Formats: sequence, structure tokens, C-alpha cells
Amino acid sequence: MENAIELRHITKIFAGKVIANNDISMELHKGEILALLGENGSGKTTLMNMLSGIYYPDKGEILVNGQKVDIRSPKDALNLHIGMIHQHFKLVDVFTAAENIILGLDGNKGKMDMNEVNKTVKEIADRYGFDIDPNQKIYEMSVSQKQTVEIVKVLYRGADILILDEPTAVLTPQETDKLFTIMRNMKKDGKAIIIITHKLHEVLAVSDRVAVLRKGQYIGDTPTVGASQQSLTDMMVGRSVSLNIDRPYCEDQRDRIVVDHLTVKNKDGVKMLDDVSFTARGGEILGIAGIAGSGQRELLEAIGGLQHLEDGGSITYIDPQGNSVKLNGMDPLDIIQKGVLLSFVPEDRFGMGLVGGMNIIQNIMLRTYRRGKSPLLDRKFPKDQAQQIVDELEVVTPDINRTMLRRLSGGNVQKVLVGREIACSPTVLMTAYAVRGLDINTSYTIYNLLTDQKMKGVSVIYVGEDLDVLLELCDRILVLCGGKVSGIVDGRNTTKEQVGLMMTKIGGGN
Repeated sequence: MENAIELRHITKIFAGKVIANNDISMELHKGEILALLGENGSGKTTLMNMLSGIYYPDKGEILVNGQKVDIRSPKDALNLHIGMIHQHFKLVDVFTAAENIILGLDGNKGKMDMNEVNKTVKEIADRYGFDIDPNQKIYEMSVSQKQTVEIVKVLYRGADILILDEPTAVLTPQETDKLFTIMRNMKKDGKAIIIITHKLHEVLAVSDRVAVLRKGQYIGDTPTVGASQQSLTDMMVGRSVSLNIDRPYCEDQRDRIVVDHLTVKNKDGVKMLDDVSFTARGGEILGIAGIAGSGQRELLEAIGGLQHLEDGGSITYIDPQGNSVKLNGMDPLDIIQKGVLLSFVPEDRFGMGLVGGMNIIQNIMLRTYRRGKSPLLDRKFPKDQAQQIVDELEVVTPDINRTMLRRLSGGNVQKVLVGREIACSPTVLMTAYAVRGLDINTSYTIYNLLTDQKMKGVSVIYVGEDLDVLLELCDRILVLCGGKVSGIVDGRNTTKEQVGLMMTKIGGGN
């Protein structure tokens, strides 16, 4: 097959000593879908950022369609017909789809014929199977519609080589299937596509070939035909890894959090949660499923004292002795002072959970400094706890004292965050997208940690986006759609198709 891209001996070094990519040589063929796999910190994003013009290689060369090229900016990449669709969309909410698609392009004396733009967008949509309204505002769109705009935007600019970074992270199974159909149509049209994802079942479903990076080095590639989740995982990690999520049943289940007719509005007065009721029990993992923006974040924040509950409903915590505490009107400090043993692993690791400019010990101290009985901070306990987390969770860090957390890979940062919250010995542990963007090995470490907590009688509330994992890990699954409860189903005897339909209000459960 003819090469669309050829990388020769690409090396990228940061801060003079951190080797992100080490002598990587690989190819992308025209008319193929290549899946790029690797653990967190393996160098996938760095490598793709050099193709899209965000970084520049320290050594090596890039060939596009057989010609050596110099990619020093995203504009250079687009001029070479390379387009990258990032996981976090770069759209202007108050603009229409068409306005976002042409944003930044040079028109005739600063003006462009929007009728011609709409006509071209429709031609692209018809060719590949997109469903897009050029005149719809971005703020009116679902996540999958916004992603469509991002893809059409690079196609409008003439991209023949597309890089998709975690494209299915927030899509329903039905939306994922539709995206894969579009990708196959683009492949038939001769497009070359690289997909970065940690969801191995999706790799097997849509890709033609899989390339693997490990610790910044290119391990090799393999045809998708004949590969399995197990073989790909072993190739990524370099050893055999168990891919079974153990879901033991805990006999001693007790009510721990009771949410009754909870309604929460945002600052603009829009209902984010509408009459939500459920019970989370100690000794179980309660999964929360829903399309992005369905109220998952607001629900966890309401339980954790980060949302004002002026619009009605109640949240009750029941301690192991059977005593009840109303959490309404409490902030996080009030909750702690009332003796409520609640830990929260937020979606935003650095915005809400950790401080990137501090080391591991200092981040542990953020949760433990109140335990001291004198004006002087207890530094021995957080240091011992930090070392225990590093040892037990295999956190890769040069030094727990001198290395700032922001210098660690996403997987290692998440291990620190989850480990810190578990070390507080909670009776309720809430996690929001605990494995988002994490490699499969780190993800299974997190799953096992959550199951261990469940078997200790902890009530685990798990907000996740991978329905396969929710169905394997969780005892019950609460499905949210537009801030309302579509139903609560048993994780052991439901299907992801049923949950996916409930996420879009078609279907229900008990």
C-alpha cells in the first residue's frame, strides 16, 4: 500500500532529559485506519502533536506522500492536508456550525459566501454520512454533533490524513457505531486515519492495523485481523496482564446515601438535576451512566457539598452505626466536621483534586493537615502515606519530594489522586471518570481498588463513560438523561444497548 505518512527515527526530548519519543520509525498507509496504542506516558500524544505541528522533532524526519516535509505549526500541517481532531473541542459556542467550520480561513476581502459554504458542508456530509445542520448553534448541539463539526471542519480544509484523539470518550454505543461507519466511508474514499483510544474492543472493531508504543519506543505493529484484547494488552505492557474485572457479591449491604427528590439549578437557572431519587449502599458499586452533561457532575458535587440545594430535595448520609446526617446546606468542611467519611475523586484532576505545582507529599497533606494536634504540621504521616501509595500502586516518579505532580503522566497522577482518597478510609467513595484517558493496565488497577473498597463495606459511586466497563464492574447502574433518572438497572443482567437507549430517553428500567 502507498504511504500517506512515513516517520523516520523521530526523537523528542523535553527539559533536556525526558525522552518522550525515542528513535521512532513507522508508517501510515493511504486508505487504512491505524490504531495507535500505548500505556499512559508512552509518547502517543507527543508523536501525534509533531504530525499536527504542535511540537517539532529534535531528530528524524517526516515524509508526507513520499516527500520530506517540515511541520512547524498546525497551519503547516493543514497545508499538507493533515487534520487532528482533539478530545477537547475547539469551537465557539455562539457561532453556527458553518461559522466554526470556516473560522480562520481567508475569504474574498474578509467575506465568504455562506450559501457556498453550506453547499460544500452538505456535499461533505452526504459523501461520508454526517448528520449536520450548518446553521445550528454550537451551544444547541450534543457532544456527538460537536464532534461532527470538528471532523467536517478539517475535511472542509482538505484533510486527507486525519488524527482522532479518543473520539468515542463521551459517545453512546449508538453514536460510536455511527462514527465508525463514517470512518469506514472516509477510508473507502482513500483517507488515511489514525485513531488514539484505550478502548480495545473499538480498536478491534474499526482498525486495519495496530501500532504500539511502550515507554517512548516503537514496539511494532500487527494486523487487527487475528489480534485480541489480550494480545494487544500484552504487547503494550510487555507482559501478560489479566483482563478480567472481578465482581464479587458483598453480603453485608447497608444504605449509606439516600437522595430524595433532588433538584439542582445552575447559575443561569437551568435545571441540571430534576427530581432525582436513589439510594447508594455500602458493599456495592453504583454506576452512573449518561451522555456528557446529563447531570453526573452536579450529582456528585451536590452530595459532596459543592452544589447549593435551594431548589428542593434532600441528601441523607447514614453512618455505619445507623445514625443519619442531613447533608443539605453543608459545605465540604461542614461535612468533614460532622464526621461524614466521604471521599471524592473529581473529574478535573488538577482543577479540583490536586495541585500540579506541588509534589506527592504536599498533595497528601492537603487532605491530612487537620489531623495534627499542634500548630505544627505533621509531615511524617503524609510522607509515609505518599510512599505507601507509590509502592502499592506502582506510581512512576523520579522522587516523591522534588518532582512536581504535573510532570507525571496522567495515569500516575490518577493513581495518586485515587490512592489519597482511599487512604482516608471513607465509607462513601465517589469517582468521576476515574479511568478517563488511562491505559488499560492502569485502568484495571483502579477497578480492582474500587472493588476492594466495596468488599470492605464502602459505598462506591462510579461515574463512567465506557458502558462495557460499567456492565462488568457495577452492581447497579443509574442512568441519567437530561438531568432525570431514566431508570436503575442490575449490572449483571442488562445490556449496553439497553443502557444506551435509556441514555437517550428511549427505554427504561426499574
